[in-house]
Amino acid sequence: MCFYQFYIRVITGMACLWLFPLAAGAGVVFRSHASLEISVNTGEAPVVYTALELFGADYKKVLDGAVLKGDHARLLIGTLGNNSDAEKGISKKQRDQLRLHNEGFVMEVRQNKLYILGSDKRGTAYGILELSRLMGISPWEWWADATPQKRGDFRLENGYSKLEYPSVAYRGIFINDEDFGLLPWSSKNFEKGLPTVGKTKGAIGPKTYAKVFELLLRLRANTIWPAMHEVTVPFYLIPGNKEMADKYGIVVGTSHCEPLMRNSVTEWDLYGKGDYNYVTNKDAMLSYWTDRLKALKGSDHIYTIGLRGKHDGMMQGVKTLAAHKAVLAQVIADERVLLKKYAASGDAEKLPQIFIPYKEVLDVYNDGLKVPEDVTLIWCDDNYGYIRHFPNAQEQAREGGSGIYYHVSYWGRPHDYLWLATTHPALLYTQMKHAYERGAKKFWILNVGDIKPAEYLTELFMDMAWNISSIADNEKGLEQHLDAWLHREFGAANARQLLPAMNEYYRLAYIRKPEFMGGTRTEETDPKYKMIVDLPWSEQEIRQRIEDYEAIAAKVTRLARQLPAGKRDAWYQLIEYPVCAAAEMNKKFLYGQLARHDKATWERSDEAHGAIDQLTRKYNALHNGKWKGMMTDHPRSLPVFEKLQHTGSAVAMAGKTMPRFLFNGNEYRRYTGSRPVGYGLGYQRGAVSLVKGSTIVFNFTMQDAGSVNIELALAPNHPVGKAIRYAIQVDNGPLQEIDYATEGRSEEWKENVLRNQARRTTHHKLAGAGKHTVTIKALDEDVVVDQVKIW
Repeated sequence: MCFYQFYIRVITGMACLWLFPLAAGAGVVFRSHASLEISVNTGEAPVVYTALELFGADYKKVLDGAVLKGDHARLLIGTLGNNSDAEKGISKKQRDQLRLHNEGFVMEVRQNKLYILGSDKRGTAYGILELSRLMGISPWEWWADATPQKRGDFRLENGYSKLEYPSVAYRGIFINDEDFGLLPWSSKNFEKGLPTVGKTKGAIGPKTYAKVFELLLRLRANTIWPAMHEVTVPFYLIPGNKEMADKYGIVVGTSHCEPLMRNSVTEWDLYGKGDYNYVTNKDAMLSYWTDRLKALKGSDHIYTIGLRGKHDGMMQGVKTLAAHKAVLAQVIADERVLLKKYAASGDAEKLPQIFIPYKEVLDVYNDGLKVPEDVTLIWCDDNYGYIRHFPNAQEQAREGGSGIYYHVSYWGRPHDYLWLATTHPALLYTQMKHAYERGAKKFWILNVGDIKPAEYLTELFMDMAWNISSIADNEKGLEQHLDAWLHREFGAANARQLLPAMNEYYRLAYIRKPEFMGGTRTEETDPKYKMIVDLPWSEQEIRQRIEDYEAIAAKVTRLARQLPAGKRDAWYQLIEYPVCAAAEMNKKFLYGQLARHDKATWERSDEAHGAIDQLTRKYNALHNGKWKGMMTDHPRSLPVFEKLQHTGSAVAMAGKTMPRFLFNGNEYRRYTGSRPVGYGLGYQRGAVSLVKGSTIVFNFTMQDAGSVNIELALAPNHPVGKAIRYAIQVDNGPLQEIDYATEGRSEEWKENVLRNQARRTTHHKLAGAGKHTVTIKALDEDVVVDQVKIW
């Protein structure tokens, strides 16, 4: 039997495809070189057919078969309310459960047929692509050349059933600071020839966004904040971008400084009239927003309301906090009128809207700005992974709920980290888990920079947003997630060997990111911050760090040689380049520091600088030049990326000073209250989280009486309430309460985020020689103890 009417166009290379019979009771078996007949209604939303198109390509890659519509369907697909065969075949109990959840899906195998039913269009699409996941397709199949493994067959037994739905309503990415990777790659390599406007230098068009949106669907995400820098043609000025978002069912929003779907850093200069000043030019700004809302009616959007300056700056026309609050309140009211008139088909309150108290807007909000109850409040991290505000009880009770804007890439003070994505997975996990538990469940957006090389962190973020309970909340949960990710991409044997190396990669970068190794700062007025300086490490510490990096670089390089050819490009992008490039960046600066003190030759530093260039050239040549222009080793051309000058230092190198006792947080002898939990965070992966009111106790023995100084190193979390405090006591001595909260962008905060530690030292008198105890009690939430040093 030959099938010539293909539902999804798949190049098969075969004139005829046969459907193999199934044994009785076998469930659903997909066999190599066999066609798969499906049943799907013709009235489904475009994203459903898009997902089917992707699945058809996946099926071809894994099983060398084709997916087509036929009368003997084994796969039945539909959406609730469309009267599909899939809906008729799903049990009533599962249908009733599915109706309770947006974007959910049910998969059931009954009587040798597989049924996939979505609660809505995106739920159906996620259900279809869940089948791709089960067949072994990586979400990074295209974006990291993660070649799927061929299979002889794939089976789902009768009785197989699953119901899935998202934990977070809106889940997505923000493409940001795209100047150095995504934009040049797209406009000069992948999607050449798109016109530019104004001062822009390139465009990211529908061909590129189709791949971005495919990635989002595969990650079970649904939201995009498109690239918006002044070098990039704004999203809606490129024909086809809006239509591509509609095809993939992606909800388009805009960042904290782009209200009502306008990219004002470029678009105001093209279409605005007068100053971007609501106080003096209100009518022109209202007209400017109205034009965009009229053009977008009918598509899926989440609307940012409020107002900041044209590009990540303070609103123009206000000089006092009171004036700022008054004008912003009027802006929000006027924007809501426009939404009701031009964007809503009914009540404007039913349109998804967000308000982002970011930077100076947070001060206005804290001063009492009233935000409509149906609007979602989006809280931000401090750009370095530590969330500045969690919803309080009043904010948790709001109809619009709360969300989080989080960074794994950043341009700004105290220093950029746009090159390698080294945010510790345990930091991301703990911060986002706490945010969810405190009510931030409506909207999660991740600043991913150029997408690459933030692949693992992006997937971790999206897995949590899809199912907040998917990672066990204990010491092993995160490690199991990373191990499963490595297993999927490179097989069990490689994953076992690679897991310790990747844990070490994140640990070393937690101590200091590769981009921070020069001791420089960005956006500081003092010229001293442009000069490379010694880090406060001894020769022994420097040589140990070099040795640690060389060990993991050697391991990933060695493992690469035993990989099958089809996995090597993915390995280089996901593993080898970030690990080896981080190692060489550290060697460049650490050998340079040794050379300044005549303890090494400059040649070693220069070799490391050259190695980074070679590694980057190889990256851009991968896959026959597919990624040409994507990776740069010098975003913003900062001093940290330059070859080091061969100059000496008049300052003596730091000597190695060891405390009398050094404990990692998890080396406590006993605890009271809730058991401390460690997630692999910390300088030695030994940091522990303390529940408010709980204590940990450390023991030490002194041969002499006198006194000690105790330096406590903690994760530099921000207060959940007004303070973040611990109490410390030696033996039965006085209890000392310490608050280690930081203010704004203070010098202490800068030091804390550059080294990922907040440090406080207390002085304690000892009653005599012998055994002693140090008791540390969490007086507030989110106290995370990394190290205890007794001097």
